[in-house]
Amino acid sequence: MIIGDEKMSRVQHIAIAICFLMNMCDGMNVMTISYTTNAISKEWMVAPSNLGLVFSAGLLGMALGAMFLAPKADLIGRKSVILISALWMGIASVFTGFAQSITTLVLLRFFTGLGIGSMLACTSTLAAEYAPQRTKNFWVSFVMAGYPAGAVLSGLTANYIITQYGWKAFFFSTGVITLLTTPFTFLFLNESLDFLLKKQPVNALVKINRILKSMNKKVLSVLPTKEIKYAQSSVIVLFNHEKIKSTIVLWLSFFLSFAALYFLTSWIPKIAAISGMSASLAIYAGILFNMGALFGIIFQGYLSAKFGLKNIICYFLLGTAVLMILFGFVKDPFFLLLLFCLIGFGIQGGFIGLYAVAAKLYETEIRSTGIGWAIGFGRLGAIIGPFLGGILISQGISISLNFTFFAIPVFIAAVATLFIQLKKEVAYEK
Repeated sequence: MIIGDEKMSRVQHIAIAICFLMNMCDGMNVMTISYTTNAISKEWMVAPSNLGLVFSAGLLGMALGAMFLAPKADLIGRKSVILISALWMGIASVFTGFAQSITTLVLLRFFTGLGIGSMLACTSTLAAEYAPQRTKNFWVSFVMAGYPAGAVLSGLTANYIITQYGWKAFFFSTGVITLLTTPFTFLFLNESLDFLLKKQPVNALVKINRILKSMNKKVLSVLPTKEIKYAQSSVIVLFNHEKIKSTIVLWLSFFLSFAALYFLTSWIPKIAAISGMSASLAIYAGILFNMGALFGIIFQGYLSAKFGLKNIICYFLLGTAVLMILFGFVKDPFFLLLLFCLIGFGIQGGFIGLYAVAAKLYETEIRSTGIGWAIGFGRLGAIIGPFLGGILISQGISISLNFTFFAIPVFIAAVATLFIQLKKEVAYEK
């Protein structure tokens, strides 16, 4: 094992930093539609249920990107797919800035989603393969914290850009920012050592030794014997006799968590507005939700490294379910904003831990495939969540009932996580 528990090198820190940066772009591109919901509704006179279709189109793209684009990272490399994903979602977001109809918006959100979906799977995979063994849970969670960080950053600028230049300018600027990050990835991100050693593509030895030199490690004179554990990197291998139970439970946990999470991320600004908040406060509700998520993810990673991953995920999600049930009893705007922040802390903190679980469950040869399909299947729940939320809101269902309804899948996901069987689930303590 080349990467053990020694002090992290500059190469590892750069890999983690770039994966965090690319996930920030993911977060920005996902939340653009949420932050622009009210502006689009007013300009185009669109009913909430139709905007639910726009949300779901983007999430369908994310699901397909995770299922069919992310697994290519097990064939051509993590870095290549990260670059493709960034270019894809950046270009699609720029074109969204020129949309003239709901139909065009639906299609462009679908294409943006393809890049978003594959990015999350590949960055979490690469982070897991560059992180030290002892702190792997923390670093995978840290990288995934880039997602809410990007959502917060875009939220802080959303009100100004939308007010001054319109909602289309917001999509355009987000796409341009995403495209500007790709040179950093191309120039400074190294391919996964695990991938190069296991897959041994053309010039693998040269690439491996270049990375090892930069990490001040001993170079290799020859490549190790190539072991072919899996004949192909396909979804079928995720259901072999060793993994079938854990794969099914992992997919269920992702599905239920995504359904609740994307109901919240897609509709929080609208729900805040319905609760009587001003347009500015409604956007800040989304910012606080993602601000809470940012701290929740990092705190979860820290606790998981000490007390075990699955237990911490369970506690975070159970706490979130309780907070969602309490939502209907809170009326004061200040406490509503605080509750949005705490719900973001809990659901994102717990949910993101599932990426680390998937990274530990699957071996190098099928890791991107395993994470990608878990995310992809989960995003089917994400499609249902916002769409169902739009219908419930349109039918006049109270906000408290909406939150109570979506607290149920969060509770089930919390319990289901405990039944995922990992080879080694321990609490790391010095």
